[in-house]
Amino acid sequence: MADQSLNLTNTKKAPSSKHTTKTGIPLDWSAPHGPLTGALSATTGAGATALLGAAGGMPSGWPLVIGAAGALGHGIGAGIRRKLTAHSVVARSASWLLAGGWTTWAMTTGPLSWAAAGTLTALGVGIGALASNAAVHEEAAEQERLSEEARALARQMNAERLNIATEWEERIKRVCGVTVRIFAVEMWESGAGFSLAAELPGGGATWDQVRNHARGLAADAGLPLGCVIHVEEGDRQGRVVLDVPTQNVVARDYPYPADYSPLSILTGIPWGLLPHAEQVRVYLREACALILGPPGSGKSTFVDVVLAGFNRCTDVVTFVIDFKAGACARPWTRPYLEAQGLLTPRAGQPVPPADTRPGVDWVASTPHEARRMLRALLAINAARQHAYQDLMDEEDTTLLPVSAKIPQIQVVVDEGAELLSAPSFRDPVMKEVQEGVKKVMRTTRAMGIRLVLTAVDGNTSALGNTEVRKFSPVGVALTSGESSGNNIAKLFARVKVDSSQLNAKGSGVIGQAGAEGFAPTPFKGWKTAPSLAREVVLATNHRRPLLDEVSARAAGEDYSQRWSPERAGWLWNNTHAAEPPQTAVEQQPSPQPRQPRDRDGLNLSYRRRAGAGPDDADALAARLMQEIDATYGTTTEPDHPRTGDGLNLSYRHRQDTGPHDAHDADGGPGDARDAALRLILAAGKDGTGASAMERELKPEFGTTRPTIHGWLQEWVKTGEIVRVGTGSKTRYVHRRHAQDT
Repeated sequence: MADQSLNLTNTKKAPSSKHTTKTGIPLDWSAPHGPLTGALSATTGAGATALLGAAGGMPSGWPLVIGAAGALGHGIGAGIRRKLTAHSVVARSASWLLAGGWTTWAMTTGPLSWAAAGTLTALGVGIGALASNAAVHEEAAEQERLSEEARALARQMNAERLNIATEWEERIKRVCGVTVRIFAVEMWESGAGFSLAAELPGGGATWDQVRNHARGLAADAGLPLGCVIHVEEGDRQGRVVLDVPTQNVVARDYPYPADYSPLSILTGIPWGLLPHAEQVRVYLREACALILGPPGSGKSTFVDVVLAGFNRCTDVVTFVIDFKAGACARPWTRPYLEAQGLLTPRAGQPVPPADTRPGVDWVASTPHEARRMLRALLAINAARQHAYQDLMDEEDTTLLPVSAKIPQIQVVVDEGAELLSAPSFRDPVMKEVQEGVKKVMRTTRAMGIRLVLTAVDGNTSALGNTEVRKFSPVGVALTSGESSGNNIAKLFARVKVDSSQLNAKGSGVIGQAGAEGFAPTPFKGWKTAPSLAREVVLATNHRRPLLDEVSARAAGEDYSQRWSPERAGWLWNNTHAAEPPQTAVEQQPSPQPRQPRDRDGLNLSYRRRAGAGPDDADALAARLMQEIDATYGTTTEPDHPRTGDGLNLSYRHRQDTGPHDAHDADGGPGDARDAALRLILAAGKDGTGASAMERELKPEFGTTRPTIHGWLQEWVKTGEIVRVGTGSKTRYVHRRHAQDT
């Protein structure tokens, strides 16, 4: 271990340019304004004393006695008390004696003579020279004292660092089986821990060998609960850096800073505190973010921190999608609604200024409004690509230069799992919203449109697929209430953090991939109060930008009417957001209770009247088939005529087929396909498998399993059927019965 490299970093502050001692007392003894002023004061005082003494008949020995007393008291006594050097003490004493002696001489020989005037001038110059020389000498002595103190402190600090380095070298070798050389120890200014930088030995040792034993190192060091050692690669390969907290900073609560100063999306937004109490900043100009956290982990509070950061940015416009009645956006719109007279301020709160604007520029609390928003975002993306191409050419960049005039659009999707994982095979609006979110993530990065999504966990069942994680370089895993660490593993596959140590609300792991990113590290989010939104909105009202004209024009009425009573009235009327009536394309049949089978076979009539006998079966079945054709009239098959425009599911189709349908009447592929779909429909909620379908279809139609499998995949893709289970337990359920599974 090279102890020469363990340099002192916390040196004392450099002394002032003024001539002062370490006690802060001016070195010039005769006056507080410097040696020359002091000399002038001394000579002026001596001359005045000589004139008054001669005029008043003062005994000539008195000035000499006064000078001797000054030399003893101010020169020797004060010099010793203030720990001045001997040079300064002699200069002070000599000055007092010279002044007293000259005054005595001048009183006896005449203070108004040219001889007295000349000697007084010489006396002033001499005293000034003595004082200046003493000040320079004293400053040099003071600098030497400071240097000696610094050296002593450095020796003390280096000794402490050497002890830490030696201790941790032995610990790493004992726990990790790796011999390292610690070449730097940095003590955190907060006093809550320290960082170690170490060189790895040759022979193929890597930094992750130390990282994999981080929990063992913490246990071996006996760190307090909640102190998680963070290990990452150094500034070059072959080096490793360890952050070792000695105090559980993460367990404390830290309120959001009262500093609402301007921020920029280009220079990073603070989202919390690292274990050494420094702010952690995320860079979202090109990155989406995914925030995961189980209930009770502080996710809602964290969303407030995210929205506060966006409100402080001078180049960001914020949209929110929240299907929980817009809960996370309501506090950020309230000041605006109060200023418009739509809501009454709470007791004790004044009415905001009339020009107050909402802290969230657009809120979507329903799938229909979210669809409007996403369509508008895609239109904005296309318009910006055309309108700002010359600007990007001037800036020589492929990324839109965002600014207060052309702000970035940040979309916060709260509880994205509710949106992304909601069943959509029965709801074309929701399906479009889900696809729209993913398309915005994929295609709008260059034009300054990014998303921040939250979810309970990072499983595919919650996010729909892995696409969301793929396009979210910024990851936050809040770990309070989670003991298994699943969210950390989902976001940071190679990071091993003991999440049980990060069990305080708002704590977790944060990281960002990419050139501007940082390795996943433990952090603590700020605690927010309900009043934060109001304070931030009012403090940043005149700094927040407006959407640029090109984007607003591209978004059209979907954007311009976003605050109309018809679409946003639910924010001040305490009602649910109204959904527009569905169009014919969007209308879906309402689910019907499943009917029991009758004694003659499967009852296909979902509206069979009570008391209908077996004689009605054919008529009711025909009616059902007509309704199915009318409802699912979106799938057509080649070379197979249909009644109307829809899929013919009639079980009597083969009997009714005429000569012009000879191909299907002979058991062609179209009729076999219909029969396959009827088998799935007849199977009900239990569904059926490809093998069972082959056994039914092959004797009559000659249909093989590969053909059936191809149909099944196609129907799954279009949403006609739903796949349940995997492997040998795979079953296919018609979408009419999927709700019963």
